[in-house]
Amino acid sequence: MDEIQSETRAAEPRRPDPVVRRIGVHEVVEAFVAGLRDFQAAPLFGLFFGGIYALGGLSILLSLTRFGMPYLAYPLAAGFVLIGPFVAVGLYEVSRRREAGETLAWGQVLGVVFAQGQREMGWMAFVTLFVMMMWLYQVRLLLALFLGFQSFASFAGFLTVITTTPEGLMFLAVGNLVGAVLAATLFSLTVISFPLLLDREVDFITAMITSVRAVATNPLPMLGFAAAIAALSFVAMLPLFLGLVVLLPVLGHATWHLYRRVVEPAA
Repeated sequence: MDEIQSETRAAEPRRPDPVVRRIGVHEVVEAFVAGLRDFQAAPLFGLFFGGIYALGGLSILLSLTRFGMPYLAYPLAAGFVLIGPFVAVGLYEVSRRREAGETLAWGQVLGVVFAQGQREMGWMAFVTLFVMMMWLYQVRLLLALFLGFQSFASFAGFLTVITTTPEGLMFLAVGNLVGAVLAATLFSLTVISFPLLLDREVDFITAMITSVRAVATNPLPMLGFAAAIAALSFVAMLPLFLGLVVLLPVLGHATWHLYRRVVEPAA
């Protein structure tokens, strides 16, 4: 029986790898415009997923305050952005349905989201959370190296230390450098892979390779997209994460449209 199954798998034709296109900055701008249109056309879906994302960020902030660790607010907020692509899966589905002319129904959209746990998307979620855990570990390590094991009574006190002392400035510089490397790595692995996994039956390794190829093929446009995400996310998080209620859906929809411009449709 095993031999028959092996022969059957060997006889199956290998799916061709997704084809990556070259794009320019104008395609990135078009993706943002299309993402904004999707949000305007289906605002309730966007506000729902954006609200969940913002609520998660606010819960983290309140938990840190409750347990006397407000100094972790900045690094956790920075790491929180890393899980945005996973939370935006429902938004990719909304954009896909609008593009295909399909109806938008809550049961269908949420059904697709919940079904991803049984597909390759679950492995991508693991990759995302693993990188976030690495970031948090690095933060604790850098805190111990540069600031010792001192505790801070408030976030304002933490900011004072890291912006007015040599040790704090070194922590800030090295921490931001490490964070930038991890963020760039995760962006390269996920920016295309999440919408690709929603759209096609490919394994998560192929999806990550395709995402890295997309970034390597289009370094300047993709770097511009990443920079826009970072800048907009920073501004959106300032009012207690509330700006993410609107920003996440726009970025989620825009990511789908960027994927459609970077990767050629399946034959």
